[in-house]
Formats: sequence, structure tokens, C-alpha cells
Amino acid sequence: MLAPPGLAIPELCRFGASQLAALLVDGKVSSREIVTAFLDHIDSVNPAHNAIVSLRDRKAILAEADAADERLRARGPDGLLHGLPIAIKDLAATKGLRTTFGSPIHADFVPDADSLTVARIRAAGAIVIGKTNTPEFGLGSHTYNPVFGTTRNAFGPSRSAGGSSGGAAVALALRMLPVADGSDMGGSLRNPAAYNNVYGMRPSQGRVPNAGSEDLFYSQLSTDGAMARSVADLAGLLAIEAGPDPRAPLSLQDGLRWEPGVHARPGRIAWLGDLGGHLPMEAGVLDVCELALSRLADAGCTIEPVLPKFDWERLWSAFVVLRQFSIAGKYGPLHDDPATRDLLKPEMGWEIENGRHLGAEAIYAAARTRSEWYLECLRLFEHFDALALPSAQLFAFDADWHWPREIAGRTMDSYHRWMEVVAPGTLSGCPVISLPAGFGSTMRPMGMQLIGRPKDDIGLLGLAELYA
Repeated sequence: MLAPPGLAIPELCRFGASQLAALLVDGKVSSREIVTAFLDHIDSVNPAHNAIVSLRDRKAILAEADAADERLRARGPDGLLHGLPIAIKDLAATKGLRTTFGSPIHADFVPDADSLTVARIRAAGAIVIGKTNTPEFGLGSHTYNPVFGTTRNAFGPSRSAGGSSGGAAVALALRMLPVADGSDMGGSLRNPAAYNNVYGMRPSQGRVPNAGSEDLFYSQLSTDGAMARSVADLAGLLAIEAGPDPRAPLSLQDGLRWEPGVHARPGRIAWLGDLGGHLPMEAGVLDVCELALSRLADAGCTIEPVLPKFDWERLWSAFVVLRQFSIAGKYGPLHDDPATRDLLKPEMGWEIENGRHLGAEAIYAAARTRSEWYLECLRLFEHFDALALPSAQLFAFDADWHWPREIAGRTMDSYHRWMEVVAPGTLSGCPVISLPAGFGSTMRPMGMQLIGRPKDDIGLLGLAELYA
């Protein structure tokens, strides 16, 4: 995968998780050597991009690497990530390591337990070296916050990294990490993947359990997922994160079993484009994605332009309502407390205030619209194996903006309207992957989303492997 131009990459940092794991097991390299190479590279590259935050003390990290080497000699690897460094998105709780959620309210918060996903990553042998930066409480697909500042794009520090998994995407693209975790409500794994030329996958709803949430039944927009520079690493991390947990009653009861080379089969792909002109697109975005589609066609896939018969404005409204319902319920107490209200970003206040004005009828109507869209997806999947859309509606923008105010001459009416292209994937509940599609005329990366059949994460990864 293409690295940012001019980037000097140490040899070990060129490899992904699967390759490093093989080198470790074969005794060709030690965990200490791997971790040292990545830490040195982070020291060199991170200051200009601000992707990794809350970096732990080097001596403590290397002590864990030495312990990983001893365990490997004594009993073999703990899992795919044995002895490999990882930095966890700063929205996920990490035991004994500061977790700020990008908010000054939690600037000094140190959890006493890991989130379920983090616990599974540690159990697979990973060494948590720090966190990856995120926007405040994950709001908005642009990674900046008052605690750590702005994360800057891997292919141009003057531009946005996307978000909310912006730190993770930049760290991957710059080879500061072999693989990275993330989460996605409104494109937070897909948008930054597109902006930094890596893979990002939002798995099927319930594939990665939502254990630890205050609401285990109704707020089903967000999910943890994975980012990587290869499909093999993407599938490997998802397999670690996936699997049922009794604390998550809607979690899927099967895990994820991936075998490289077995699932890469051509399929029929519906190209939804700009939804019949509903979505404004910066010039060049559709061209890059259509060129990416031609790669799938060359691999044997059938591509067909399709415009589903759906009210896209109603779908966007449903996304906004369900998002506000969830956010207002979760973060409302921070808005009510005078000690914390003024520390919230304006967009959070907007979400909470609008969420509190919602009536039962509005929430029910939004849920009904989401259900109708799912049924429309089922109709489409009678004829197609995946639905394709751009991962973003414009290329990476100025990092000093809060959010894009217009696209192709159309004014954006909210801080997240420019991300509307990700809403169909989120509301489907189906697996969605962002493939690195290529570069625009100014060498800014773009991605292409593929929405897969319900619960068919393996089939979607197979299409991605065919594409790669």
C-alpha cells in the first residue's frame, strides 16, 4: 500500500501485524526489537501529525516486550498480536492508562478496567503503548480536541485526518502502528480510512459486542471495528474483537473465522454513486471511486449503476434523530451540570438540546424509516452482493476548519451533514468496509464504501481481498 511521499520507514515498521507475527514465531525478531523500532519511529514522525497521545513510559513498554518474548519461548504466542505494539482509540477505556474521550472534563481520567474490546486485544498478546487521538466524545469526522489538539493528515499535515478514528488512521498510514482499533457511529472508521489511504471496517451490528454500554438494547448506531493496511490484518483484528458476550444481549453468537485466499470471489456490485444527485460531491470524488470500481470489474465483478427507490432526506432525518436520541440520553447530565456545560463543544450542546425536544412519535418514525431502509437493502441484495458509495463527499479539507461549510456550492446545514454519505451504511446494520480507492488530482486520498449482505462480514472481506 502506498505510503506518504518522502516518509522514511524503518524496516520492521514496513510490516503489518500478520507479517510481524510470523517473524516473531519463526524467531527472526524479538518483541523488544519490534517495539523499539515502532517507538523510535513514533518519536520521529508523530510530532508533526499528533496521531498518538498519552504515550506510555518507554521502560515500562519494553519491560512488557521482554515479558512477551519470555512467554513466546515458554509456551508460544498468546495470539496474532503477541508482542506487537498497539495504541487504543481514546474513546475506549484502558486500565491504568489515561482515557480522556478528547474532553477536558476527563483530561485526567484513568480507568480501573479495560473495555471488552481492549481486554480482547490484550488477551491476543498486544502491548498497549498509548492512545490514538479522537475528536471530543467522537463527535464529527475531524479529529481535534482541547486536550491534545488537532491530528493532521498522513498525506499532508495541513489537512484533516478525518475522524473520529483519525489518530488511528494516521498512525497506520505513517507506519507508527501495525494495526489499529476504532469505532464507528457516523463513518468514524470509514472517513479517516479514506482520508489516509488505509482500510477501515465497520462490522455487522452485534459482531463486536457492545458490552459496557448503559443502553444495551436501543442505541444500536455505534460499533467497535478495525483499521489496517491489508485485508489480512483487518480480518485478523476483527476476529480478535468479535464473538458473543452475555453482557451484550444483541451480540451475534458466532465469531469471525477468516482464511486468506478462500473467500475472494467475484460478485455483483450496485454503484449508488451520489444517490441520484442527492449528495453534493467535490469534483473528482466520483471519478476516483469509479476507477476503483474498474479494478473490481477487472477482477471479475459485475458493476451496475443503481438508484434505489428511497426518500434519502427521510433517511438522513432518521439518522439525525436516532443519533440525537442516543447522545442526549448519554451526555445530557454533562450539559445539566454548570461545572461541565461550558466545557462541551458547541456541537455537543446542539445534539443534546435537539435530542431533548424529540417526542416519542419522532423517535418511532425514525426507527420505522431505518427498518424500511433495511428491507430495501434486502431487496437489493437479492440481485447484488454489495452496494458501493464513496466514503466521503469531499477530499480532506483544511485542518484548521471545524467542519466544511459547503460542498460543490451547497451549504451544509449541520456540523455533520457533509458526512451524509455514510448514513446508509450505518442505518443498514450491515457490514461496511472502506477500501483505499486512490488519489485526486492534488494527491489527496479517497476511499470507497462497500456495504455487504447482513451478517456477511466474511463475504465482504472476500470482496476486499479480491480488490487488493
